[in-house]
Order: sequence, then C-alpha cells, then structure tokens
Amino acid sequence: MQIRFLKILLVNRKFRNKNRKWLFIFDVDGVLTDGKFTYTENGKYSKVFGSHDADALKLLSKFAQIQFITADKRGFDLTTHRIQDMGFSLSLVEPSDRVDLIQKLQVENNIAYVADSFTDCRALIAANLSFSPANAHVLARKVSSYVLESKGGSGAVAEVCLLYLLANKRNIF
Repeated sequence: MQIRFLKILLVNRKFRNKNRKWLFIFDVDGVLTDGKFTYTENGKYSKVFGSHDADALKLLSKFAQIQFITADKRGFDLTTHRIQDMGFSLSLVEPSDRVDLIQKLQVENNIAYVADSFTDCRALIAANLSFSPANAHVLARKVSSYVLESKGGSGAVAEVCLLYLLANKRNIF
C-alpha cells in the first residue's frame, strides 16, 4: 500500500513538469482493448474496446497530445474505425521501431507511453513516464513507471488520463 502511494506521488510530480508539453502514446491492443481477437473463417472479426476510455481521452486531449499506435496489420482497419470514432488517428508502428519513435518525439515532448507486451519493454523504459495495465505481461509491468489498477479494455486508458488531469488540477467534472 505504501509503495503504491509513493508511486502515485512520483507520477504526480512528473506530470506536473511544465517545461515541455506531454504527448501520450497508447498502444491499442491490450491497452485500449482487452487484447483478445475474435476470428472467423474469413479472418479477424472483432476486438473489445472499453467504454470509459473515450470520455477520458476527450478530456485529456484539451491539455495534451494523444497518439495511438498498433502493430496489428490484419486488424488495422477494424482498429482505425474505433480510433477515428473517438476523433483520433492511428499509426502502424512495429514494436522494434517504438524506441526510435519515442526518442524522436522526446526532442520536443515529455512522453507518456502505455503498453502491455514484453515486446514493449525497451519503449516503456525509454519514455519519460510509462504505464502498463494490471493484466499486462509480467515483464512490461516490471519495467513500467506505474502499473495501473485497471485492466486493458477495462478503463486502463481512462485511469492514465485521470492521473494526469488530477495531477495538474484539471476539472474533470
């Protein structure tokens, strides 16, 4: 309990850094979704997205930049529909290219990176602040700055957004 409280204080302190603006990079599958794919004989059919995340993202977008990435080529069109419905865009970025993306964007921004896979460990470490959902792979949880209480597809994105908004005393109601 004390460790969790100390981590929240650390996150709050880092989020209050006003020297540069914050850019939030969210990996989609396993963060915005529950990480499961439904297939039919015709291929990938569906993904499950959480219901709370869109409202929190709308609030966050008033104060920070937001970017969504995925490595899921087969489900790209399916994911794009949901991301565009929320008013954002989606980029196809392989896990091996994510550290380079973060380092390039860190020139002008503080990067908050949210991911769930062991393939994201290097990128989680490279970010200024990193988050993993409660149900992320154990290696991702170990290297993240903060492990969320919420699971991917069940409010993990909303939790990150609210942590930032509350740390910066933004009105969320």
